Amino acid sequence: CSSLAIGTTTGYRLFSLSSVEQLDQVHESNEIPDVYIVERLFSSSLVVVVSHAKPQQMNVYHFKKGTEICNYSYSSNILSIRLNRQRLVVCLEESIYIHNIKDMKLLKTILDTPPNTTGLCALSINHANSYLAYPGSATSGEIVLYDGNTLKTACTIPAHDGPLAALAFNSTGSKLASASEKGTVIRVFSIPGGQKLYEFRRGMKRYVNISSLVFSMDSQFLCASSNTETVHIFKLEHLSDSRPEEPPTWSGYMGKMFQAATNYLPAQVSGMMNQDRAFATVRLNISGQRNICALSTIQKLPRLLVTTSDGHLYIYNLDPQDGGECVLIKKHSLLGSGKMEENKENDLRPPLPQSYAATVARQSTVPSTSTMPGYSEDGGALRGEVIPEHEFATGPVCLDDENEFPPVSI
Repeated sequence: CSSLAIGTTTGYRLFSLSSVEQLDQVHESNEIPDVYIVERLFSSSLVVVVSHAKPQQMNVYHFKKGTEICNYSYSSNILSIRLNRQRLVVCLEESIYIHNIKDMKLLKTILDTPPNTTGLCALSINHANSYLAYPGSATSGEIVLYDGNTLKTACTIPAHDGPLAALAFNSTGSKLASASEKGTVIRVFSIPGGQKLYEFRRGMKRYVNISSLVFSMDSQFLCASSNTETVHIFKLEHLSDSRPEEPPTWSGYMGKMFQAATNYLPAQVSGMMNQDRAFATVRLNISGQRNICALSTIQKLPRLLVTTSDGHLYIYNLDPQDGGECVLIKKHSLLGSGKMEENKENDLRPPLPQSYAATVARQSTVPSTSTMPGYSEDGGALRGEVIPEHEFATGPVCLDDENEFPPVSI
């Protein structure tokens, strides 16, 4: 979540998200029109592009050198592409192709997958496991968990009653979040076991189409956005079985009594009691537009980013301790000249007095990261969860060396 890629009617653009105030355009290409898929390999120079002009063809570029690495054509329209430092996954409506990103060779074709009209799939960004998740049914919420390294199915997860609408791995590939087409309940499962860890209720009154589901880099928060004006952020508290024994306090005793009482209630009722409300929310000033969210650390502080299909990026402050309503601090235009769009007074909601978010929004100096538990400047994994380096790269993939990803002739 340190860069942003957008496809437009004239080509595609890449931005860097290192600052709240400044939106830096890294690259712009107008060679291919009507780009509807553009995926960049982290902050490297490798970018994968698909255009409405040739919806069955995937083009892989080294954009800094302006060269095409390779291109592949498929039997039907490409619906989505996912990639990490190990694998590149191409999802069609009824098949999935897995490539080795080192040389772009096709390793596996998963044929006859259930009809997947939206190209829904998720790939762990942690290439040490390269788990892939995709719908196992067109009528129920079954998830197929596939190991992209061993090229074998790991397990199937009966996640929801209705068809799936959203899937997302956390940064280490140890958790998978899912939502169904109803959009009322979001569940989080352990990977690769598939045990249910958390269940969050997004709402009960109306069905919504969840368009974006994403973890923070430290896996403490899960964000969900939909076609409504509200974005929900849930906090993944520690599970009770991993906590140390609680001291014998009155509140601790009552908590255990309540937990025991739920065992005697009907499953539907006890399930409701175990579901948490949103930790933090955002009310967008637009509704009905498709949007994509990200939880990122920019200038050492946790931020919520919302990109809308009308070409705007909204940046909010997120209070990691108290949650509540997030405060809008910046609005950028993505379709203009690449320069930032200045805020107007009525763009910003009046912040709550003396709130964390309001204080940070007005601060001239950046507070120390030590005051933000669970966040580091580079958004890295915490609690000893080390993501191994790439098997053929000595550091982050920069793609400045021709030998890292040699041009491939197809």
